[in-house]
Amino acid sequence: MRGMGRVFKRGPVYWIAYYHRGKEYRESSESDNESTAKKLLKKRIGEVAQGRLVGPNQDRITFDDLAQLLLADYQINARRSSRSARLSINHLRKFFGFDRAIDITTDRIKAYAVDRQKALAANASINRELAALKRMFSLAVQDGRLNNTPYVPTLEEDNARQGFVDHSAFISLEGNLPDYLRDPITFLYLSGWRLGEMKALEWRDVDLSGRVIRLRPEISKNKEGRLLPLSGALLEMIERAHAKRWLNCPFVFHRDGEQIGDFRKAWSKACRAAGLHPTLVHDLRRTAVRNMVRAGIPDRVAMSLSGHKTRSIFDRYNIVSEADLARATELLQQHLASRPATLKVRALQKAKKRS
Repeated sequence: MRGMGRVFKRGPVYWIAYYHRGKEYRESSESDNESTAKKLLKKRIGEVAQGRLVGPNQDRITFDDLAQLLLADYQINARRSSRSARLSINHLRKFFGFDRAIDITTDRIKAYAVDRQKALAANASINRELAALKRMFSLAVQDGRLNNTPYVPTLEEDNARQGFVDHSAFISLEGNLPDYLRDPITFLYLSGWRLGEMKALEWRDVDLSGRVIRLRPEISKNKEGRLLPLSGALLEMIERAHAKRWLNCPFVFHRDGEQIGDFRKAWSKACRAAGLHPTLVHDLRRTAVRNMVRAGIPDRVAMSLSGHKTRSIFDRYNIVSEADLARATELLQQHLASRPATLKVRALQKAKKRS
Protein backbone atom coordinates (compact mmCIF):
# COMPACT_ATOMS: atom_id res chain seq x y z
CA MET A 1 0.00 0.00 0.00
CA ARG A 2 2.98 2.21 -0.45
CA GLY A 3 2.09 5.65 -1.75
CA MET A 4 -1.59 5.18 -0.84
CA GLY A 5 -1.42 4.94 2.91
CA ARG A 6 0.57 3.51 5.75
CA VAL A 7 0.28 1.58 8.99
CA PHE A 8 2.23 2.70 12.04
CA LYS A 9 2.29 2.00 15.74
CA ARG A 10 1.61 4.26 18.69
CA GLY A 11 2.32 2.40 21.88
CA PRO A 12 0.60 -0.99 21.68
CA VAL A 13 -2.04 0.19 19.14
CA TYR A 14 -1.70 0.28 15.35
CA TRP A 15 -2.79 3.40 13.47
CA ILE A 16 -3.42 4.05 9.79
CA ALA A 17 -2.86 7.13 7.63
CA TYR A 18 -4.39 7.81 4.20
CA TYR A 19 -5.05 10.76 1.92
CA HIS A 20 -8.36 12.22 0.70
CA ARG A 21 -8.52 15.38 -1.43
CA GLY A 22 -4.94 16.26 -0.57
CA LYS A 23 -5.47 15.98 3.17
CA GLU A 24 -3.94 13.30 5.38
CA TYR A 25 -6.29 11.45 7.70
CA ARG A 26 -5.05 9.47 10.69
CA GLU A 27 -7.19 6.93 12.44
CA SER A 28 -6.68 4.41 15.22
CA SER A 29 -7.46 0.80 14.40
CA GLU A 30 -8.14 0.32 18.12
CA SER A 31 -6.19 -2.96 17.87
CA ASP A 32 -2.72 -4.22 18.61
CA ASN A 33 -2.99 -6.53 15.58
CA GLU A 34 -1.24 -5.24 12.44
CA SER A 35 -3.49 -7.31 10.14
CA THR A 36 -6.56 -5.61 11.58
CA ALA A 37 -5.01 -2.21 10.88
CA LYS A 38 -4.17 -3.20 7.29
CA LYS A 39 -7.75 -4.34 6.68
CA LEU A 40 -9.06 -1.01 7.96
CA LEU A 41 -6.59 0.88 5.74
CA LYS A 42 -7.68 -1.15 2.72
CA LYS A 43 -11.33 -0.36 3.51
CA ARG A 44 -10.65 3.38 3.78
CA ILE A 45 -8.65 3.45 0.53
CA GLY A 46 -11.54 1.69 -1.20
CA GLU A 47 -13.98 4.28 0.13
CA VAL A 48 -11.73 7.09 -1.11
CA ALA A 49 -11.56 5.51 -4.57
CA GLN A 50 -15.37 5.26 -4.72
CA GLY A 51 -15.88 8.79 -3.41
CA ARG A 52 -17.64 7.39 -0.36
CA LEU A 53 -15.19 7.90 2.45
CA VAL A 54 -16.80 7.21 5.80
CA GLY A 55 -13.96 7.88 8.17
CA PRO A 56 -13.86 7.53 11.96
CA ASN A 57 -16.15 10.48 12.74
CA GLN A 58 -18.92 9.35 10.40
CA ASP A 59 -18.69 5.85 11.81
CA ARG A 60 -19.91 7.19 15.14
CA ILE A 61 -22.95 9.15 13.91
CA THR A 62 -26.20 7.46 14.93
CA PHE A 63 -29.86 7.84 14.00
CA ASP A 64 -30.41 9.86 17.17
CA ASP A 65 -27.69 12.30 16.06
CA LEU A 66 -29.55 12.76 12.77
CA ALA A 67 -32.83 13.27 14.58
CA GLN A 68 -31.32 15.98 16.79
CA LEU A 69 -30.12 17.82 13.67
CA LEU A 70 -33.68 17.86 12.32
CA LEU A 71 -35.21 19.10 15.57
CA ALA A 72 -32.57 21.83 15.83
CA ASP A 73 -33.34 22.91 12.27
CA TYR A 74 -37.04 23.20 13.10
CA GLN A 75 -36.27 25.24 16.20
CA ILE A 76 -33.80 27.59 14.50
CA ASN A 77 -36.15 28.28 11.59
CA ALA A 78 -39.25 28.46 13.83
CA ARG A 79 -41.08 25.91 11.72
CA ARG A 80 -44.68 25.39 12.79
CA SER A 81 -44.86 21.69 11.94
CA SER A 82 -42.43 20.55 14.67
CA ARG A 83 -45.15 18.33 16.16
CA SER A 84 -45.41 16.49 12.85
CA ALA A 85 -41.62 16.17 12.69
CA ARG A 86 -41.51 14.65 16.18
CA LEU A 87 -44.22 12.20 15.22
CA SER A 88 -42.21 11.14 12.14
CA ILE A 89 -39.07 10.75 14.26
CA ASN A 90 -40.94 8.52 16.71
CA HIS A 91 -41.98 6.17 13.91
CA LEU A 92 -38.50 6.19 12.36
CA ARG A 93 -36.81 5.56 15.72
CA LYS A 94 -38.74 2.33 16.24
CA PHE A 95 -37.04 0.94 13.14
CA PHE A 96 -33.69 2.77 12.94
CA GLY A 97 -33.20 3.64 16.61
CA PHE A 98 -30.04 1.57 17.12
CA ASP A 99 -28.57 2.12 13.63
CA ARG A 100 -25.51 4.09 12.70
CA ALA A 101 -26.13 6.60 9.93
CA ILE A 102 -23.87 4.68 7.53
CA ASP A 103 -26.01 1.56 8.05
CA ILE A 104 -29.23 3.30 7.00
CA THR A 105 -28.99 2.30 3.34
CA THR A 106 -31.59 2.49 0.60
CA ASP A 107 -32.41 -1.18 1.14
CA ARG A 108 -33.01 -0.53 4.84
CA ILE A 109 -35.20 2.45 3.99
CA LYS A 110 -37.30 0.36 1.59
CA ALA A 111 -37.65 -2.27 4.31
CA TYR A 112 -38.91 0.47 6.64
CA ALA A 113 -41.57 1.50 4.11
CA VAL A 114 -42.74 -2.11 3.78
CA ASP A 115 -42.84 -2.48 7.57
CA ARG A 116 -45.01 0.64 7.90
CA GLN A 117 -47.35 -0.57 5.15
CA LYS A 118 -47.78 -3.85 7.03
CA ALA A 119 -48.79 -1.71 10.02
CA LEU A 120 -51.51 -0.23 7.73
CA ALA A 121 -49.91 3.22 7.62
CA ALA A 122 -51.05 5.30 4.63
CA ASN A 123 -48.52 5.99 1.89
CA ALA A 124 -48.94 9.71 2.49
CA SER A 125 -47.94 9.27 6.14
CA ILE A 126 -44.96 7.09 5.19
CA ASN A 127 -43.83 9.70 2.66
CA ARG A 128 -43.82 12.39 5.34
CA GLU A 129 -41.65 10.16 7.50
CA LEU A 130 -39.29 9.42 4.60
CA ALA A 131 -39.09 13.14 3.83
CA ALA A 132 -38.04 13.76 7.45
CA LEU A 133 -35.34 11.08 7.14
CA LYS A 134 -34.09 12.59 3.88
CA ARG A 135 -33.91 16.02 5.51
CA MET A 136 -31.87 14.55 8.39
CA PHE A 137 -29.24 13.25 5.99
CA SER A 138 -29.17 16.51 4.02
CA LEU A 139 -28.54 18.48 7.21
CA ALA A 140 -25.76 16.07 8.22
CA VAL A 141 -24.06 16.54 4.83
CA GLN A 142 -24.44 20.34 5.07
CA ASP A 143 -22.91 20.19 8.54
CA GLY A 144 -19.94 18.20 7.24
CA ARG A 145 -20.77 15.24 9.45
CA LEU A 146 -21.53 12.94 6.51
CA ASN A 147 -20.19 12.87 2.96
CA ASN A 148 -23.29 11.63 1.22
CA THR A 149 -26.93 10.74 1.66
CA PRO A 150 -28.65 7.51 0.64
CA TYR A 151 -31.37 7.49 -2.00
CA VAL A 152 -34.72 7.85 -0.24
CA PRO A 153 -37.61 6.52 -2.35
CA THR A 154 -41.09 8.05 -2.45
CA LEU A 155 -44.27 6.01 -2.47
CA GLU A 156 -47.20 6.67 -4.78
CA GLU A 157 -50.14 8.25 -3.04
CA ASP A 158 -53.57 9.56 -3.86
CA ASN A 159 -53.35 13.32 -3.28
CA ALA A 160 -56.99 14.05 -4.03
CA ARG A 161 -58.85 15.47 -1.03
CA GLN A 162 -62.23 13.80 -0.67
CA GLY A 163 -63.65 15.13 2.59
CA PHE A 164 -66.21 17.93 2.65
CA VAL A 165 -69.40 18.76 4.55
CA ASP A 166 -72.67 19.67 2.89
CA HIS A 167 -74.45 22.73 4.31
CA SER A 168 -77.36 20.80 5.80
CA ALA A 169 -74.94 18.39 7.44
CA PHE A 170 -72.93 21.29 8.85
CA ILE A 171 -76.07 22.82 10.41
CA SER A 172 -76.66 19.51 12.18
CA LEU A 173 -73.01 19.31 13.24
CA GLU A 174 -73.05 22.87 14.58
CA GLY A 175 -76.10 22.11 16.71
CA ASN A 176 -74.32 19.21 18.39
CA LEU A 177 -71.15 21.11 19.29
CA PRO A 178 -70.54 22.47 22.81
CA ASP A 179 -71.20 26.19 23.14
CA TYR A 180 -67.53 27.24 23.22
CA LEU A 181 -66.87 25.54 19.86
CA ARG A 182 -69.85 26.68 17.79
CA ASP A 183 -68.51 30.06 16.70
CA PRO A 184 -64.89 28.88 16.17
CA ILE A 185 -66.03 25.94 14.02
CA THR A 186 -68.45 28.13 12.06
CA PHE A 187 -65.61 30.59 11.49
CA LEU A 188 -63.55 27.80 9.90
CA TYR A 189 -66.53 26.75 7.76
CA LEU A 190 -67.07 30.27 6.43
CA SER A 191 -63.47 31.52 6.14
CA GLY A 192 -61.54 28.47 4.95
CA TRP A 193 -58.80 29.26 7.49
CA ARG A 194 -56.57 26.61 8.98
CA LEU A 195 -57.28 25.34 12.48
CA GLY A 196 -54.03 26.73 13.91
CA GLU A 197 -54.72 30.15 12.40
CA MET A 198 -58.15 30.27 14.05
CA LYS A 199 -56.76 29.26 17.44
CA ALA A 200 -54.00 31.90 17.28
CA LEU A 201 -56.28 34.75 16.16
CA GLU A 202 -56.02 37.69 18.59
CA TRP A 203 -57.96 40.91 18.99
CA ARG A 204 -54.99 42.91 17.73
CA ASP A 205 -55.65 41.23 14.36
CA VAL A 206 -59.26 42.44 14.24
CA ASP A 207 -60.35 45.86 12.97
CA LEU A 208 -64.04 45.96 13.78
CA SER A 209 -64.52 49.56 12.63
CA GLY A 210 -62.92 48.71 9.29
CA ARG A 211 -64.69 45.34 9.23
CA VAL A 212 -61.58 43.35 8.40
CA ILE A 213 -59.23 40.80 9.98
CA ARG A 214 -55.52 41.03 9.17
CA LEU A 215 -53.83 37.67 9.64
CA ARG A 216 -50.27 38.13 10.87
CA PRO A 217 -47.53 36.39 8.82
CA GLU A 218 -46.14 34.76 11.96
CA ILE A 219 -49.33 32.74 12.53
CA SER A 220 -49.88 31.91 8.86
CA LYS A 221 -48.63 28.50 7.70
CA ASN A 222 -47.10 29.94 4.53
CA LYS A 223 -45.72 32.91 6.50
CA GLU A 224 -47.69 35.42 4.45
CA GLY A 225 -50.29 37.76 5.93
CA ARG A 226 -53.73 38.13 4.36
CA LEU A 227 -57.03 39.97 4.78
CA LEU A 228 -60.45 38.61 5.63
CA PRO A 229 -63.27 41.14 5.11
CA LEU A 230 -66.09 40.87 7.64
CA SER A 231 -69.75 40.90 6.64
CA GLY A 232 -72.92 38.95 7.26
CA ALA A 233 -72.55 35.95 9.55
CA LEU A 234 -68.78 36.46 9.91
CA LEU A 235 -69.24 40.02 11.15
CA GLU A 236 -72.02 38.99 13.55
CA MET A 237 -69.81 36.24 14.92
CA ILE A 238 -66.85 38.55 15.62
CA GLU A 239 -69.16 41.17 17.19
CA ARG A 240 -70.62 38.43 19.38
CA ALA A 241 -67.15 37.33 20.43
CA HIS A 242 -66.20 40.95 21.15
CA ALA A 243 -69.23 41.38 23.40
CA LYS A 244 -68.09 38.33 25.43
CA ARG A 245 -64.40 39.29 25.36
CA TRP A 246 -62.24 38.64 28.42
CA LEU A 247 -59.95 41.62 28.99
CA ASN A 248 -57.13 39.41 30.25
CA CYS A 249 -57.38 37.06 27.23
CA PRO A 250 -55.91 38.16 23.87
CA PHE A 251 -57.62 35.44 21.84
CA VAL A 252 -60.79 36.03 19.81
CA PHE A 253 -61.94 32.46 20.32
CA HIS A 254 -61.25 30.96 23.73
CA ARG A 255 -62.54 28.64 26.41
CA ASP A 256 -63.03 30.36 29.75
CA GLY A 257 -60.26 32.84 29.02
CA GLU A 258 -57.74 30.25 27.78
CA GLN A 259 -56.66 29.51 24.23
CA ILE A 260 -58.68 26.69 22.65
CA GLY A 261 -56.75 23.45 22.93
CA ASP A 262 -57.37 19.91 21.74
CA PHE A 263 -61.08 19.28 21.18
CA ARG A 264 -60.95 15.99 19.28
CA LYS A 265 -63.29 14.19 21.71
CA ALA A 266 -65.93 16.93 21.53
CA TRP A 267 -65.57 17.04 17.73
CA SER A 268 -65.93 13.27 17.33
CA LYS A 269 -68.98 13.20 19.60
CA ALA A 270 -70.68 15.99 17.60
CA CYS A 271 -69.86 14.29 14.29
CA ARG A 272 -71.38 10.99 15.46
CA ALA A 273 -74.50 12.77 16.70
CA ALA A 274 -74.84 14.49 13.31
CA GLY A 275 -74.26 11.25 11.42
CA LEU A 276 -70.92 12.47 10.05
CA HIS A 277 -68.12 9.97 10.45
CA PRO A 278 -65.30 9.88 9.73
CA THR A 279 -65.03 13.66 9.35
CA LEU A 280 -61.96 15.84 9.93
CA VAL A 281 -61.87 19.45 11.10
CA HIS A 282 -59.72 20.08 8.02
CA ASP A 283 -62.70 19.02 5.88
CA LEU A 284 -64.22 22.41 6.73
CA ARG A 285 -61.34 24.12 4.92
CA ARG A 286 -61.89 21.97 1.84
CA THR A 287 -65.62 22.69 2.08
CA ALA A 288 -65.06 26.45 2.30
CA VAL A 289 -62.93 26.43 -0.85
CA ARG A 290 -65.53 24.35 -2.68
CA ASN A 291 -68.34 26.67 -1.54
CA MET A 292 -66.43 29.77 -2.69
CA VAL A 293 -65.99 28.34 -6.18
CA ARG A 294 -69.63 27.18 -6.36
CA ALA A 295 -70.69 30.69 -5.31
CA GLY A 296 -68.91 32.11 -8.36
CA ILE A 297 -65.99 33.68 -6.50
CA PRO A 298 -62.99 33.87 -8.90
CA ASP A 299 -60.34 31.28 -8.11
CA ARG A 300 -57.67 33.94 -7.57
CA VAL A 301 -59.82 35.70 -4.95
CA ALA A 302 -60.77 32.42 -3.26
CA MET A 303 -57.08 31.47 -3.03
CA SER A 304 -56.32 34.83 -1.44
CA LEU A 305 -59.08 34.39 1.16
CA SER A 306 -58.15 30.83 2.08
CA GLY A 307 -54.39 31.36 1.95
CA HIS A 308 -53.56 28.83 -0.76
CA LYS A 309 -50.20 29.69 -2.25
CA THR A 310 -50.11 27.33 -5.24
CA ARG A 311 -52.72 26.49 -7.83
CA SER A 312 -52.10 22.74 -7.60
CA ILE A 313 -52.93 22.62 -3.89
CA PHE A 314 -56.02 24.78 -4.40
CA ASP A 315 -57.28 22.47 -7.16
CA ARG A 316 -56.97 19.49 -4.81
CA TYR A 317 -59.38 21.20 -2.42
CA ASN A 318 -61.82 22.29 -5.15
CA ILE A 319 -63.15 18.78 -5.54
CA VAL A 320 -66.27 17.61 -7.34
CA SER A 321 -68.95 15.88 -5.29
CA GLU A 322 -71.43 13.20 -6.34
CA ALA A 323 -74.15 15.84 -6.18
CA ASP A 324 -72.19 17.98 -8.67
CA LEU A 325 -71.91 15.04 -11.05
CA ALA A 326 -75.60 14.20 -10.69
CA ARG A 327 -76.54 17.81 -11.43
CA ALA A 328 -74.31 17.77 -14.49
CA THR A 329 -76.07 14.71 -15.92
CA GLU A 330 -79.46 16.33 -15.24
CA LEU A 331 -78.41 19.47 -17.14
CA LEU A 332 -77.17 17.36 -20.03
CA GLN A 333 -80.47 15.47 -20.24
CA GLN A 334 -82.44 18.73 -20.04
CA HIS A 335 -80.37 20.12 -22.88
CA LEU A 336 -80.94 17.05 -25.05
CA ALA A 337 -84.66 17.04 -24.25
CA SER A 338 -84.95 20.63 -25.46
CA ARG A 339 -83.55 19.73 -28.87
CA PRO A 340 -85.94 19.05 -31.80
CA ALA A 341 -87.11 15.44 -32.05
CA THR A 342 -86.21 15.27 -35.75
CA LEU A 343 -83.43 16.93 -37.63
CA LYS A 344 -83.67 18.10 -41.23
CA VAL A 345 -80.93 16.58 -43.30
CA ARG A 346 -79.85 18.31 -46.47
CA ALA A 347 -78.45 16.08 -49.19
CA LEU A 348 -75.02 16.99 -50.42
CA GLN A 349 -75.01 18.18 -54.00
CA LYS A 350 -72.82 16.24 -56.33
CA ALA A 351 -69.86 18.15 -57.58
CA LYS A 352 -70.15 19.15 -61.22
CA LYS A 353 -67.88 17.26 -63.54
CA ARG A 354 -65.19 19.35 -65.07
CA SER A 355 -65.37 19.52 -68.85
